[in-house]
Parts: sequence; C-alpha cells; structure tokens
Amino acid sequence: MLTEFPVIHTNIWDAFWAIPIIVVAIILIKVFFKLRSSWLSTVAVVIGLAISIFISHSGNLSAGIFMGFFYGGAAMGAIYSMKNSFRAYRES
Repeated sequence: MLTEFPVIHTNIWDAFWAIPIIVVAIILIKVFFKLRSSWLSTVAVVIGLAISIFISHSGNLSAGIFMGFFYGGAAMGAIYSMKNSFRAYRES
C-alpha cells in the first residue's frame, strides 16, 4: 500500500526553458496550422508532458507526468495573461 507521496526532484531551470519553449511552440502551431483556440490548452499540456517525460525527468515517469501538467498549465497561463494584458492595454 502506498503511504507516502513520491519525492519529485525538479530544477527551477527546467521551468525557465520549458515554459518559453511551450509558449513559442503554441504560437507557431496556432499560426501555421490554424489551430482553434479551444485546442491550445490540450496541445500545451501534450508538449509539456513530452518535454517533462523525455527530457527533464527522463528517469522518473511519475515526476515527468506530474511536472508536465504544470509546465503546460504555466505556459497557457502565461499566454492568457499576455492576451488579457494586451486587450486591456488596447482598450485604455
């Protein structure tokens, strides 16, 4: 029986390069493949999972899955934040 949470060792530098890469990839995918906005979050999480599982946490699958959702979510949060800030700037 599992009685303890797994220890996930992550490095802050992983987030500093993974999140901007996901943001750029999402913008490029949206421009070149005409992806609807409703699919952006799903694609961001898939890219985040791929980066986290295969690069950042390649030796620990549970850590890769756990952190991949955070990378994708953080990238989408950054995109929506920039979008709302730009809209607010344009309206003022």
